[in-house]
Amino acid sequence: MNGEQQYDADAGSSVDEMEFNWDEYLEDTGATAAPHGSFKHVDTSLQNGFAPGMKLEVAVKSDQNTYWVATIITTCGQLLLLRYDGYGEDRKADFWCDIMTADLHPIGWCEQNKKILKVPEGIKDKIPDQEEFLQRVLKGACSAPANLLEGLHRGKNPLDLIAPGSRLELQNIRDSLEAWIVTVVENVGGRLKLRYEGLEDSDKFDQWLFYLDPFLHQVGWAAQHGYSLQPPLAIRSLRSEADWQEILKKVKEEEEESSVPTDLFKDKPVIGVHSFSEGMKLEAVDPMAPFVISPATVLKVFNDKYFMIEIDDLRPERPSSQSYVCHVNSAGIFPVQWSLKNGLNLSPPPGYPGQDFDWADYLKQCGAEAAPQSCFPSLTSDHGFKENMKLEAVNPVDPEEVCIATVTKLKDSYLWLQLEGSKKPVPDCIVSVESMNIFPVGWCETNGYQLRPPRKAIVNKQKKIAVVQPEKQILSSRTVHDGLKNQELNSSDSVVINGKYCCPKIYFNHRCFSGPYLNKGRIAELPQSVGPGNCVLVLKEVLTLLINAAYKPSRVLRELQLDEEAAWHGHGETLKAKYKGKSYRATVEVVRTADRVADFCRKTCIKLECCPNLFGPQMVLDKCSENCSVLTKTKYTHYYGKRKNKRIGRPPGGHSNLEVAMKKPNKRRKRRKHFFVHKKKRSSTSVDNTPAGSPQGSGAEEEDDQDEVDEESLTEDSTSEHQDELLEESEVSEKKSLSSSPTQSELSHSLAQDRDKRKRKLRTFSFSDDENKPPSPKEIDGQALLLLTLPTVQECMDLKLGPAIKLCHHIERVKLAFYQQFAN
Repeated sequence: MNGEQQYDADAGSSVDEMEFNWDEYLEDTGATAAPHGSFKHVDTSLQNGFAPGMKLEVAVKSDQNTYWVATIITTCGQLLLLRYDGYGEDRKADFWCDIMTADLHPIGWCEQNKKILKVPEGIKDKIPDQEEFLQRVLKGACSAPANLLEGLHRGKNPLDLIAPGSRLELQNIRDSLEAWIVTVVENVGGRLKLRYEGLEDSDKFDQWLFYLDPFLHQVGWAAQHGYSLQPPLAIRSLRSEADWQEILKKVKEEEEESSVPTDLFKDKPVIGVHSFSEGMKLEAVDPMAPFVISPATVLKVFNDKYFMIEIDDLRPERPSSQSYVCHVNSAGIFPVQWSLKNGLNLSPPPGYPGQDFDWADYLKQCGAEAAPQSCFPSLTSDHGFKENMKLEAVNPVDPEEVCIATVTKLKDSYLWLQLEGSKKPVPDCIVSVESMNIFPVGWCETNGYQLRPPRKAIVNKQKKIAVVQPEKQILSSRTVHDGLKNQELNSSDSVVINGKYCCPKIYFNHRCFSGPYLNKGRIAELPQSVGPGNCVLVLKEVLTLLINAAYKPSRVLRELQLDEEAAWHGHGETLKAKYKGKSYRATVEVVRTADRVADFCRKTCIKLECCPNLFGPQMVLDKCSENCSVLTKTKYTHYYGKRKNKRIGRPPGGHSNLEVAMKKPNKRRKRRKHFFVHKKKRSSTSVDNTPAGSPQGSGAEEEDDQDEVDEESLTEDSTSEHQDELLEESEVSEKKSLSSSPTQSELSHSLAQDRDKRKRKLRTFSFSDDENKPPSPKEIDGQALLLLTLPTVQECMDLKLGPAIKLCHHIERVKLAFYQQFAN
């Protein structure tokens, strides 16, 4: 990006060119990211030409001189998850391979090249007759495309074949139904910067379009469909007619060198037949300025696919004509009265007399008819977007800019987006949910493009410091993103695909057993899939959806929480849960690379005592391979449920000093712990004959005191609520663990005294009381405490110099103790 992408000094921005962190911004604003699955064009752009179910011939690992038929299970960039034919539904032998380096070939290659097809040792006993087996499995099978396994295109994402210098044809949507040659200047994740052929030295007329745009075609499209190749009127006068003809001649001579594969556009939306007539009235949004809905007229019908509409202007001398070519599926065209029915404002045509616009009077005045409802595409609200969700969107005023956007309003298939951080403020933009100018959170970072941060953004002036714990390292999400982008990962981290999306789609298989923690009704409401995308972001979104689909979200968050004594294999992400008006957070481990996603999903399912296929990169179509639908909860958890021998501790660096000091850790903590462990064992072994997935069989009726202990190892967001909970929790614990005490009156007297003491401690606490007392709960958490300096303490805590120096002295002692224990 050039200097124009930086903020202007007069734009009111105090943000330097620093790295913007989506995770922190979402946390700070309390917003959520729009689901990845809602951006269909991005999903399509990540497909590599291979599809699940395709078959190919693969070298057998144990004997590289022999090959066997394998089926593609799932794809992820240049990675394929394969399974040798003969293993059936057994997923244990699935393996990942890299298209660029693995010995892969289309079906029939071995026969043509005199290579040996031989059954692998692991399934030799299952296939007595090799020839009969191959005839059966290959009958009607679809082979992987040979051109993607051999030659120059081997292993390449088809999207990457649109390289700078490639040529395409672009229809002119402003003047008439003509096309002209454009050259690709830049390809950013399928979003192309295009320059008209003949204007090599000028970027004044450059355009940005996604490669699947209906008006963008491979070279030769115009001739095939009977349209003329003419430069747009806006540039036609810049050269003579002879020059334009010479340019066309040059393009035809170089067509083979600069051509783009025709199958690249096979996923483009198909343009249907329209039924509009000239003179019909409708409501429309100008695609070049999508801020208001205005009355419009069908100006011209070119053929059964294309027509031109014009935004109405009643002024005698129009400054300019706002006309553009449309098709039946064009976004931003609506039937008459659509705005009124949806409670939206319709902007009257310039020059319209009066303030109140009335369609009936206007049609009578113009002598026109309204386009019937049947002319317009059906609208849907089933798209996954919700108000206040965040995404990334192109600024229609300056298409070079991609800004942070917030959904401020939804109506049917349309979003109103507020753009944050644009150089010049713009009104809310009206876009279709299928617009190719909107992208999921993280799209710019993944594709190396500058995202415009908000003017008051939360940014990282420097990368977060890694906190070293014994035998493992906790990395910030920023560090992981840098690793994905720059491929600075260890060899054990598998393959990262050019810094691009590396996580396959994660499917929610709604028919599978949901286990004791998850609400089957809420699971059924989850989207069919999430991703593909950055592994960390996709898995974080999946886990957040699962937490929100739980009977008790805080309980599921605890089950997912990092076990401090477990082997460290991935990356720690902070997740949140809300339950009974309180917010909880904990660090959860997620994997970073595609080859470990399937195993991660399966292990997480088992951890939650649900079917191992409930979610993962494989879609369950008809019957689950685990046969979970016929198993009761008791039987199912007998095989897949976990048996915990000890509690999971608080996430590293996540505990509150208040909580540590307020609890008396010895006898009371032990008694309470033993009580609940005993209760959990009893409940896990009890007989349960309720149907799988029902509320009765899914933990919906568990006692609240169990929940208190489940949540105690999570960090709570609200410290004032935390104090109350600690008092209540301790009281509940004492009542339960001392239930065998001699008399109720003695117990009540003891509890009352202890409660009064603790309440007095909370009321009379201050920094200067005693050096062994903890700081105020409203200030700092554990990790941030170690970073405090004297100026920061004075500024943030409003302390005088004496107490501030004393506190900093204690901080240095804690820091020294921390380094002595954990630093190498």
